[in-house]
Amino acid sequence: MLLLSLKAKPLAFSGAAMSSAEESYPTPLSPPLPAISKEIELRRAMSAASNSSLFTLSPTDILYHDEHLIAVNKPRGIYCETLLSSLASHSPQLHLANRLDRDTTGVMLLTKSHKAAATLVNAFTHHKVNKTYIALCAGPAPDWHRLTVRSGHGRSKFGAWRVYAASDVGRALPGGSVVRHMETSFEVLSVDGNGTYREASESEFSDDDVLVVEEKAAREETRSSVEIVVRAYPRSGRTHQIRLHCQYLGFSIVGDVKYEGVHHWKGVTHHSHHLHAETLSLHHPVTGLNVMIRAPLPLWATQAFQH
Repeated sequence: MLLLSLKAKPLAFSGAAMSSAEESYPTPLSPPLPAISKEIELRRAMSAASNSSLFTLSPTDILYHDEHLIAVNKPRGIYCETLLSSLASHSPQLHLANRLDRDTTGVMLLTKSHKAAATLVNAFTHHKVNKTYIALCAGPAPDWHRLTVRSGHGRSKFGAWRVYAASDVGRALPGGSVVRHMETSFEVLSVDGNGTYREASESEFSDDDVLVVEEKAAREETRSSVEIVVRAYPRSGRTHQIRLHCQYLGFSIVGDVKYEGVHHWKGVTHHSHHLHAETLSLHHPVTGLNVMIRAPLPLWATQAFQH
């Protein structure tokens, strides 16, 4: 059994001015945002904002459509609200059922009625919707094939999302929030082009391959970075969950400068992170039938499997 639980060392505080509340805050286990990320993220945000007025969704980007739901293949560099606005003229009752980060591509689901929206909110809240993602990462090759990561998740005192110890779940954070449970299962699909795309399979995961996060990850600076393609199965729905767990595992997503992803890689400058919402499976909110929605792989993913 690979059940890893590493104990974090307690922080030593000094100074009479520090309040008891500050002393009790848990310590983030993932690093703060790199300084360079602020400039790059601002540039990307401005570009997305300037392009929003010109954006129109192509009919080929419609993945699923009935009288209750519409699913689209969201492009990169587009905010969810921009995509919603582009469709609102066709159906003013549209609601976002799920959200994707500005640069994340793939399956985004919208509802056409308040009834369908309320049912799906309940389904997402109770983890009755299954999702898979594909990510292109760079870092030392993992020594495992499948792994489930369990940790805490929350905002630090600087407002950034960070990984916390699993044992810190429930503890208070600055600003009045608390550390929440975060869990993601990963499988390695390819390392430096060695591997092939295959269908997702939940049954191949077991409780024997679990990493329970309790201390800062060890950085292996001496090992060379390789190109890694992973599939992620989020078991919780935390903000930037997959991006944070990839960073913690030591192979940040390519282009994800906020979480230490390389900006320049193999002679190419990457203007967005390479994370793709591959599939979304759910019970239809009105008919109750099983629905599986799949987005075609982006170019960077198909190229990674063609090496």
